[in-house]
Amino acid sequence: MKNEYHIKKILVTIMALACVGAVFGLAGDILCAKGILLPKWVQWESGTYYASPVSCQIELTHKSVSILHDGDVIWTSPDEVKVQQVLSCDIDGDEDDELVLLCWKKGRFGSYKPFWVEKDAPVWSQHVFVYEYEAGEIVPKWMSSYLGQNVSHIEAGEGKGKEGAESAFPIRLLLTDTEGLITSWIWDSWGFKKEDTEVSFAVFGDNLIHESIYTYGLHHGGSFDFLFENVKDLISDSDISVINQETPFTDNPSLYSDYPRFGTPLSVGQAIADAGFDLVTCATNHALDQGEHGICVTKDFFDSRNILCLGIDPKGDSLGDCRPCDAYPYGDISPTDEQSRQTYDILEKKGIRFALFNYSYGTNGIKIPEDNPHMVHLLDREEEIKSDIKQAKAETDFVIVFVHWGTENSSQTDEFQQKWAQIFLGSGVDVVIGTHPHVLQPFEMLTDGNGHQMLVYYSIGNFVSAQPEKSCVKGGVARFTVSLSSAGYKVTDYTLLPLTIIREDDGRYTVKPKAP
Repeated sequence: MKNEYHIKKILVTIMALACVGAVFGLAGDILCAKGILLPKWVQWESGTYYASPVSCQIELTHKSVSILHDGDVIWTSPDEVKVQQVLSCDIDGDEDDELVLLCWKKGRFGSYKPFWVEKDAPVWSQHVFVYEYEAGEIVPKWMSSYLGQNVSHIEAGEGKGKEGAESAFPIRLLLTDTEGLITSWIWDSWGFKKEDTEVSFAVFGDNLIHESIYTYGLHHGGSFDFLFENVKDLISDSDISVINQETPFTDNPSLYSDYPRFGTPLSVGQAIADAGFDLVTCATNHALDQGEHGICVTKDFFDSRNILCLGIDPKGDSLGDCRPCDAYPYGDISPTDEQSRQTYDILEKKGIRFALFNYSYGTNGIKIPEDNPHMVHLLDREEEIKSDIKQAKAETDFVIVFVHWGTENSSQTDEFQQKWAQIFLGSGVDVVIGTHPHVLQPFEMLTDGNGHQMLVYYSIGNFVSAQPEKSCVKGGVARFTVSLSSAGYKVTDYTLLPLTIIREDDGRYTVKPKAP
């Protein structure tokens, strides 16, 4: 009898729990249907909007959209769809608006699922739905599956219309996630295609060509490709690759020389070009080691190879026929007379306009010609530099300063570096990359009182140089990514990869990423 009593008690308990579960399940279904159990981070917008040129009124309220024409409701969003935000804009470039909903529904897919998905999960997921206005009706145009990211906001970004059309309508769809990062999507025949709005950089330190390095190259076929053979992947994997050419070039073999007045064979420049570098910084303390000749040969060489050369400017009446090539290879930008006197260059990549500065603390006491004070760009005119940065910020999206500064062979920053880092930060610079100390120094993200952030690598050291050791770490490659965010373009990822300089048994110098 006692066992029967316990069995009945257990059965009653199970039935009670089942009833409670059914009640909670029903309540859960009701709450889900109302959209109450959706993520708490979602900001549900409401408001009144207008479509062009169809003269429709759009009402968004209580997670639902209604379309009115002449005061009559002609369409409402489906009950099972909860609308977070609505846009009316020309997303396909046909000069007519489309209705775009950022919305939620149960299930990650629509009527058609990927072949590997047997059954859709009945969970709330975020989508973009697009409708067309056609003859007084709202017709489905395109429905996304689950977005795969938490989108807090959508907006229409400016874009070009279809080929031949002079449409100024916005057609890019900009999605901002909960981390503040923005992805850009453009209509491509049937659906949206993600645009690549991230630009990655790889910046290498001092290319310091001592006699033992250039002697080996000249005596082994004249090529210096061996310097870069182990870092080509780092160069090609980045959108923009940079190296600091510490020593000036010369096309006169009698001027090849080592410290203290360097003269570097022009074939080193050819190795830089063949390695795939996009730009070279040349404002260093050795920039004037070969006088105006070295400046002119170096600048002319890189210009003729479509490599942007920063920090030196041989323009001036005293140079006679020794001038840079007329070609200006940096995208669609052509130099005016005013731009030719600027101390910065503009480089556009993936629609992002970068202002690029390059300065040196000095030129080892060698005087710069009075008729060309910007032959080497120096950190000696604070107010002028601030003004130049201000102008560059007004013209571009992102400002980078490459600077030759610091104390040689010191792993710590000095007062000069700290002073100028604060000047750059206060001027709104986005990234600063330092060279000259010949060793690695710290890197960090600085923030000013207004919340502006600036990434600074105080010294990335040497890329290559002669040294008595068989192998040593004298520098590294600064790697960072610039991405679109709700606050404009910002650094979203950054690191420094140490590089090992190796002196091979035959006297050849190579550089390899340091083993973990």
